[in-house]
Amino acid sequence: MQIRGQDIQVDGGLLRVARLALDTYDSVDDPEATRAALRASGMRIDLFTFMQKLPERSPTYPYAMEWDNVAALSVDSFERWWTRQINDKTRNVVRLSEKKGVAVREVPFDDALVRGISAVYDESPVRQGKPFWHYGKDLDIVRAENATFLDRSIFIAAFLGEEIIGFAKLVCDRQHQQAGLMQIVAMIRHRDKAPTNALIAHAVRCCADRKIPHLLYATFTYGNKARDGLSDFKRHNGFQRVDLPRYYLPLTWLGAAALRIGLHHRMVDRIPEPLLAGLRRARSRWYERRLPGANR
Repeated sequence: MQIRGQDIQVDGGLLRVARLALDTYDSVDDPEATRAALRASGMRIDLFTFMQKLPERSPTYPYAMEWDNVAALSVDSFERWWTRQINDKTRNVVRLSEKKGVAVREVPFDDALVRGISAVYDESPVRQGKPFWHYGKDLDIVRAENATFLDRSIFIAAFLGEEIIGFAKLVCDRQHQQAGLMQIVAMIRHRDKAPTNALIAHAVRCCADRKIPHLLYATFTYGNKARDGLSDFKRHNGFQRVDLPRYYLPLTWLGAAALRIGLHHRMVDRIPEPLLAGLRRARSRWYERRLPGANR
């Protein structure tokens, strides 16, 4: 649903929690007006949460708050990123991508891009040790899911010849102060050509050309998860962990009670990280045995 011109999603069964559809990448300019509009929406919502937006990092609202984090890259110019924010190894990887024939450019959202995205999705049923939820989707579903926020989106594709081997979707906030990598996916079989690094390099160039000062790549650390390959990849490409306030506004007595006793957190966040790491490894082995094509 839309509240005050922003898309809102509501999750949960017993405890209904609302957040912006662009939760990590956008924020609200008037929390009280948003809370009032949610209450008047006719939908049962117990709790509303939003994250403060860069560049302000210190808490600015008097609501219940916890620290959250994003993977953020400060963008001044492409040259600064290339010479000062990444190291020689990362620069060499981007150069290698070009040498191996990968060409990256902005593309329109059209049928050719949708077919290319679908081909990337359908390469493997498993990514990062778990089922890839985009695998096997109908073209119309792929088109609809990627057509969100088109007025604020930038699409970048990595080509090998005429074939799309990876893509990124950047979504800008309404003030063009930050852009978020809503999606960045590349074919596993072309990993040796570093298409993902090349896509990030072009995303930095897109932000620099548009004078967008912050590029976000989702969350740097999820819950109590230890540092992993993805967070290392973000760091090597110049992204840093930035802690930002996340606010919680109760709309019902249930929301207020859940907030007091911590029921607004996922159960998985309460599991110790060493146990979680073992469970993730076991899950990866199980899917590798059960799903065809998972070892590609």
